[in-house]
Amino acid sequence: MDRPVIDHRGPEFAKLGKEVLEGMRAIFRTSGPVIIYPSSGTGACEASLVNTLSPGDRVLVFETGHFSGIWRQAAERVGLNVEYVPGNWRRGASPADLEARLGSDPQRTFKAVVVVHNETSTGATSRIAELRHIMNRLRHPALLIVDAISSLACIDYRHDEWEVDVTVCGSQKGLMVPPGLGFNAVSEKALSANKTAKLPRSYWDWQEILKHNQAGFFPYTPATNHLYGLREALLMLHEEGLPNVFRRHDRHGEATRAAVRAWGLAIVCEEPLEYSSSMTAVFTPEGHNADRLREIVLENFDMSLGAGLGKLAGKAFRIGHLGSFNDLMLAGTLSGVEMGLRFAGVPHRDGGVMAALDHLVPASTKSEPAPVGR
Repeated sequence: MDRPVIDHRGPEFAKLGKEVLEGMRAIFRTSGPVIIYPSSGTGACEASLVNTLSPGDRVLVFETGHFSGIWRQAAERVGLNVEYVPGNWRRGASPADLEARLGSDPQRTFKAVVVVHNETSTGATSRIAELRHIMNRLRHPALLIVDAISSLACIDYRHDEWEVDVTVCGSQKGLMVPPGLGFNAVSEKALSANKTAKLPRSYWDWQEILKHNQAGFFPYTPATNHLYGLREALLMLHEEGLPNVFRRHDRHGEATRAAVRAWGLAIVCEEPLEYSSSMTAVFTPEGHNADRLREIVLENFDMSLGAGLGKLAGKAFRIGHLGSFNDLMLAGTLSGVEMGLRFAGVPHRDGGVMAALDHLVPASTKSEPAPVGR
């Protein structure tokens, strides 16, 4: 990223623009267009709504945690009629609830279903393919809009195969780039909806961006240095191979949960089918403040754990294991947590780190100790 800012109307930039636009299609696993904004993920969320919907449209949003609440707020602020399906902040979107809501909508008044794929506040991953299967079985025409901000390039995700209409992402998680880029991967159905959508938009307008993207350019000043970083991240992901990236994240998620169980602590996500491979949220025992534990870990070991958000504030902390991350980094992270639990006087059992190491390096792969001799 530490390179001169080139002319964003010149031929050198056009080459960069085409490279990253094409490269992102492979990451989303789509043959359709991917739109890149100089924005946060929240900006890309708003873009997905204003480009496909009209004032007063009914939208179904599933409460899965803090970030689903941000979607609800964004949808209501742009003038949509939101039905917020309640959840317990320990699971992903419920397929049964989706079937019940859409099944009782014979007039097809719901225009979109919004789901957070990986709820960053809870560590619960919704089963998008199963949700789409229900929509197809009911033949409901609602758009499927998915937040993949903390899952893309970490957890298996298939925009085309799962028939997602708009997938939203940001640059700062699995894509390993600092915050500042927002993404919309767009289906043909979403592009069709865009033609009749009446919510006001200017900066977010897909049509203007797509027109300029054909030649590798953008209608306004792009975040050039972020695009340099994105190009390098795409090369890194291609070099490792997406299946290997997903397996690495799966291993780290499983090892982290092994540590949490060995400590005798509770994982926030209560459905094993929905365990996140990006991050793990952990409850502290009753009477012990998770934010105080986080402060002690930061003060003593210079390591920052994620805060409990919304309903989980002070009750849970979050361990991130995504992006450019390896076994040694995970072992160090879990060591910091275990030492922090001791420093903070949080009741726990010893051995969490060893449980994780046993998962990362199974006994069958360990070499025999060298003989002791003189």
